[in-house]
Amino acid sequence: MPRGKLIVISGASGVGKGTVLNRMMRKRPDLTFSVSATTRPPRPGERDGVSYDFITKERFEQMIAQGQFLEYDAHADNYYGTPRAQAEEKLARGSVLLDIEPKGAMQVRRSMPDAVLIFIMPPSMQELERRLRNRGDTSEDQIRMRMERAVWEMEQRSWYDYTVVNDDADRCADEILTILADLTENE
Repeated sequence: MPRGKLIVISGASGVGKGTVLNRMMRKRPDLTFSVSATTRPPRPGERDGVSYDFITKERFEQMIAQGQFLEYDAHADNYYGTPRAQAEEKLARGSVLLDIEPKGAMQVRRSMPDAVLIFIMPPSMQELERRLRNRGDTSEDQIRMRMERAVWEMEQRSWYDYTVVNDDADRCADEILTILADLTENE
């Protein structure tokens, strides 16, 4: 079996990446998701090893020192990263989706130049803020920090391969799947 493609999905917190990824994977069961590691506590309904690998800050820093991450970043006072071994293992079996921030995407672009980078934009900043508030688990300080960070993140979209607006999760998922199908046809 040929090695799969690494597909990086980025976008500001609250843009709906998780929803879009879930819809993509329902429509394309051959896609697998690389579970990121994080030091943040689980949100309601999240499961260790499924949503994220929830690890301590000390363990995360140990893994950084040992070069065990394909990419990693710190934001909102927590670390997030993609364990290299997990991504490589999944790529040997097919295409892999990563949900990571722009700093991590830059690291992936350097180490795996054939990765496909897709940035998901919100329809507007007002809608992004509304989505963050509707989560019900985000403090005012976190909303402010995430909105400030969103401005920088959206500026980074210029070096991504594709930009897609999430004004409707199904339409956004279909647009990304069309991009992936076109890439497969052109290989």
